[in-house]
Amino acid sequence: MDYVKGVTFGFMSKKGEWATSQAKESLRLMKEGCGADHVILPIVVEQKTAQSTEIDWKGETVLSDSEVTELITFAKSIGLKVILKPMVNISDGTWRAHINFFEYDVPCEPKWSEWFASYTEYIVHYAKIAEQTACELFVIGCELVNTDRRDAQWRKLIKEVRLSYKGVITYNCDKYQETHVTWWDAVDVISSSGYYPIDKWSQELDRIEAVVFRENKPFFFCEAGCPSREGSEYLPNDWSLTGKVNQQSQGKWYQAMFDACQTRSWVKGFGLWDWKATLYKKEEANMDMDYALYGKVSEGIVQKFYKNI
Repeated sequence: MDYVKGVTFGFMSKKGEWATSQAKESLRLMKEGCGADHVILPIVVEQKTAQSTEIDWKGETVLSDSEVTELITFAKSIGLKVILKPMVNISDGTWRAHINFFEYDVPCEPKWSEWFASYTEYIVHYAKIAEQTACELFVIGCELVNTDRRDAQWRKLIKEVRLSYKGVITYNCDKYQETHVTWWDAVDVISSSGYYPIDKWSQELDRIEAVVFRENKPFFFCEAGCPSREGSEYLPNDWSLTGKVNQQSQGKWYQAMFDACQTRSWVKGFGLWDWKATLYKKEEANMDMDYALYGKVSEGIVQKFYKNI
């Protein structure tokens, strides 16, 4: 696979937000500022609770198909390759990793079969869009930790996706879960969320390396990032960590990640987290303690790495 010099763009965007001139200008600034050659476009939909079996992917606030297609077309027009990534969030704030049901069907209780039926309909819809717009890669799921053990149902979903999308398929497992997915052989590329502590990269790459070599598949970090917050370099997956804004914490984390990954030729890139569709003013970057890269020390670190890799 091509090396992915990628950034995730427009997470949590609602209907209409990708159709604006501001979003297109933000995407252009992302390419320029980070030196990116790929963009990951996440379409985020919701289900009500972790035990709901209906995914509301046709809801009023969901990005319209026309604006998704339009942004993909624009991205390609400015030289970006596109990775389309449908995602599920939970309306009550529970993290998607906790979507879960009884192992065996029980009458009157929500069932895995019902959830996968709804999820498959959702994913196949966007697989068709990915095919129509010639997206370079399609992500069939993200950080759905409790679903990972449902081997047969994921294999069935992948077969359905391949009927509609002829390109490269990956699944974005969560951090620390690379060794637990049993159906990596069914996808084309292994990917995961690389939110590892600044001082733990070597040991985690050792662990992931064993999976990559065993499966003999390409690998990249479909997500990887760190908030610009004091102490976040040691717990980059905790977006709610309290502390002061600290761009250096984020910058040190990025440099450590890139340095560690450069020693592993099997790491074929990143989908860095993240870049907003609607940007704050550049002079306000030092007030932002989120994962955003725009206007921060880390933007320059990313650009240097991507241009030299």
